[in-house]
Amino acid sequence: EAVAAGWMLEFACSCLCRHFGAAPAAEFRRWSAVVEALVEDCSKIPTHQKKVVHLCQLLIRIVKGKNLGCYFENDPRISPLVSALSFWTLLEREELKLEKLHEDIRRLIQIQVVAVYMENGYFKEAADVLEWLFTDSESDKSLRMKLATIIKSKDPYVPLLQSFNYDLLTSKIKSYIELFRKENETNFLMQAAIKQVESKGLGATALHNKTVYVNENDENNLETKQRFVFSIILLRDMLGQLRLCINIFPLFIYPVFSLFFPQRWTYKEDWELKSGVRKFGVGNWAKILVHGNFNNRTSVMLKDRWRTLCRTE
Repeated sequence: EAVAAGWMLEFACSCLCRHFGAAPAAEFRRWSAVVEALVEDCSKIPTHQKKVVHLCQLLIRIVKGKNLGCYFENDPRISPLVSALSFWTLLEREELKLEKLHEDIRRLIQIQVVAVYMENGYFKEAADVLEWLFTDSESDKSLRMKLATIIKSKDPYVPLLQSFNYDLLTSKIKSYIELFRKENETNFLMQAAIKQVESKGLGATALHNKTVYVNENDENNLETKQRFVFSIILLRDMLGQLRLCINIFPLFIYPVFSLFFPQRWTYKEDWELKSGVRKFGVGNWAKILVHGNFNNRTSVMLKDRWRTLCRTE
């Protein structure tokens, strides 16, 4: 179960990276929902996959960054970009060597946190969050003072905010994604792919020999090997893997598939949700899920349905 879940997480992360900042946005939203279902209980995520989870969470929040009506921390005061900054901090801590790109992304997120508030006319909130964004270090002092002056001017179209805009932030994140993929492509997916091919007996000997004699310094050969192995998995083992997952842990996989093929909410389920909110309060979705009678739902689904009910009522 853990291996299959880990494989799915790696694959979902790869899809998120591929669709980040690209059309159609529906593909990114679909894989975001899958990732949220997979990482619902972060305590069960293996240590070697924490970085994958942090990257996924960062990308989801960057995409939602301009939507102040969306929040991820059960606190409307924490905007998507403020939440994104916390995950970027976690990613930075896991880097062996901090590059200029890391500093650029941090600065762009900080600037855009303020810019998004100002674009929506929330100048007081922009001033409040400024105190949280920056430490007292001398390296932060100059930017902090510039942003404080911009907030006082109440002009969201000043040159600094226009130059360090959201498109530039997205572009920098894409650059980081490329570095991340180059560093991590050979880890979990490659090992899982090779094991799957060998276990099926599909050219395992030839593949093993090819793996031994590949020059590790030859990036072209390495990329060719990765594409070859991963293509075999996608073409020959995808359906088998999905069937295996369904047989081994249906309670886990069915909610994930229901994200692609959502079932209509019944009147009884809506009543269970409302009763749970009255009893446990908004935000305690996991507890409501456990004590309620729902049809293959996840806590994320409960949260989304509650938002829909609030809008319609």
